[in-house]
Amino acid sequence: MKLHDEKLRKLGLAVIQVETQAIAALADRINDDFVFACKLMFNCNGRVVVTGMGKSGHIAGKIAATLASTGTPAFFVHSGEASHGDLGMITRQDVVLALSNSGETEEVLTILPIIKRLGVPLIAMTGNPASTLAKFATTHINVAVEQEACPLGLAPTSSTTAALVMGDALAVSLLEARGFTRDDFALSHPGGSLGKRLLLMVGDIMHADEKVPIVSESALISHALLEMTEKKLGMTAIVDADNRVAGIFTDGDLRRMLSRNLDIHKTAITEVMTPNCAVISADILAAEAMQIMERKKINALIVVDGQQRAIGALNMHDLIRAGIV
Repeated sequence: MKLHDEKLRKLGLAVIQVETQAIAALADRINDDFVFACKLMFNCNGRVVVTGMGKSGHIAGKIAATLASTGTPAFFVHSGEASHGDLGMITRQDVVLALSNSGETEEVLTILPIIKRLGVPLIAMTGNPASTLAKFATTHINVAVEQEACPLGLAPTSSTTAALVMGDALAVSLLEARGFTRDDFALSHPGGSLGKRLLLMVGDIMHADEKVPIVSESALISHALLEMTEKKLGMTAIVDADNRVAGIFTDGDLRRMLSRNLDIHKTAITEVMTPNCAVISADILAAEAMQIMERKKINALIVVDGQQRAIGALNMHDLIRAGIV
């Protein structure tokens, strides 16, 4: 069979149009049942247990992950495994969210009597309000679609998309209701880029102790250049007798100095340093250090304590390695 570019584009567009219509139809389903479901999950003293089979099971797993990462403790239980021991994961303090497009999935219906015996609230998400699962549930969320995007009407496409979107609606509504913040999100995503931006502090990545390039105010330019070369940060801090920062000397200062024909073995570093330089404390977010560098168009910062004494240093390369940039 020969593939035609234009036909493939039309087929892809048709799928998007069908699924877009399915999503738009969900707006009318954000009703009292939806609100009740949100309240059940919000007031849950345990966890939200999300379950389903087949494609609905895959969507259930994603909904559980989204809930868990946005402030609602949740996990996924495979409906088929539930009747073979995994039902032990469900406690009387939990809420169950069960997904089944038909509302008649055998594996899901099998565990309903146990859920009822535990007295656990059951939220059903189906495409059939008259189904067994819908009628059994404490509350039912209707995610019925007019048609699947599959031209055969067989492969779950629009129906799984609708369920996924409704799950996102539940999760985000609860996120807002809980006052869940970016910092809260970062705590559950420490390995992600957002987590690094919101959790990583300057003190976590700065060069400290003997790795900090430092020279005294009485040092010559040649001494400062040796310190910069050894510490490899493209800069050195200039400090007074009490180790308080008096200025900074960078690769940029070195380039600007070359036009002055100075004797580096006789000229004091204070003649060419940048005084009143930008500094930062160790307990500041590394992301804020990046913002300071970008705003001031600089590539390095000296880290100071409360008395403005140099305790560390970092440059843009450190931020890049840490995944901040």
